Amino acid sequence: MITSQMVKDVARNCGADIVGIGSMDRFEGAPLQYDPRYIMPEAKAIIGLGFRIHRGLLRGIEEGTYFAAYPAMGYANINDVYAPMVLREVGNFIEDNGHEAFLYSNGSVRLGCGIGKPVAPGKPKPDVFLHFRIAGVICGMGEIGYSKMFLTPEFGPRQRLAFILTDAPLEPDPLFEGKICDGCMKCVRACPGKAISKDEKVRVTVAGKELAWGQINDRKCSTAYQAGTREINPFMPSEEVAATIDGIINDTGEKGEKGMTSYTGNVWGYLRENVPYIKRCWESFHHPATICGGRGCIRACMSHLEERGVLKNKFEAPFRRRKEWKLQPEAAAAVNA
Repeated sequence: MITSQMVKDVARNCGADIVGIGSMDRFEGAPLQYDPRYIMPEAKAIIGLGFRIHRGLLRGIEEGTYFAAYPAMGYANINDVYAPMVLREVGNFIEDNGHEAFLYSNGSVRLGCGIGKPVAPGKPKPDVFLHFRIAGVICGMGEIGYSKMFLTPEFGPRQRLAFILTDAPLEPDPLFEGKICDGCMKCVRACPGKAISKDEKVRVTVAGKELAWGQINDRKCSTAYQAGTREINPFMPSEEVAATIDGIINDTGEKGEKGMTSYTGNVWGYLRENVPYIKRCWESFHHPATICGGRGCIRACMSHLEERGVLKNKFEAPFRRRKEWKLQPEAAAAVNA
């Protein structure tokens, strides 16, 4: 008979850094469109797999010298290459023991979720979107921090997740009862997009446990994450694009000769077409550029957690070893070819 420990051993041997198992009844109360029980009604358990983002992949962004490593190896490689291979091997093991395995990666995010039509009354629209952070909580892997980033005791914000639904009767792990995020608000202060509210919170209840995080402005987050700001984007193509980005982040519209105008278009599409570095990232990695490199939600958070000594993955030297760089005003205003 297949057991939770057997599944965990296989997952770790195949390359998962973190493994947790949750019971499907913990999704009770989830919105229809985010409830994975509609994907696999007979599922009894959800298996969460965590894959570390190597701290060194953030080094080039921290130093302002090499930005491609994080979107290439810390994002695309995990999501599209490494995690799917581990998912497949664990899925093979489950099927070889007579149970179904539904492998779920985050590809649906890029395809678009909930854009189809329900196939029957009472069913959600395809594609149903599994909320990865909430699923991580359900699998007992960690908590959602104030920045909405998923935090684990092993790596803090440095991991990506993937999941398997199965009808195998696996014993669930208890919910994580520790405390990683201390509400320091460094994520709020360091976010270049001013995307994390310091006052407004989102609250949800999962398996009888209330979760809360700061309200995120997705538009500002997407802009700053991909393109940064004048001060932290050495690839800014023109003053016009920089002004539009400033307008999106500051809610002031873009500044031009004709005065103030509001930018109301698709942020992802605009950045992809108007910032060559971002366009090339999409073409090369099928993932966005990461100019900000999680300046608040990952790097500031990670540095704070390491200083507190609360993470299991420890290093001989601190991550932040120099004062953070910023482009000088004259350099930030320059038009780069």
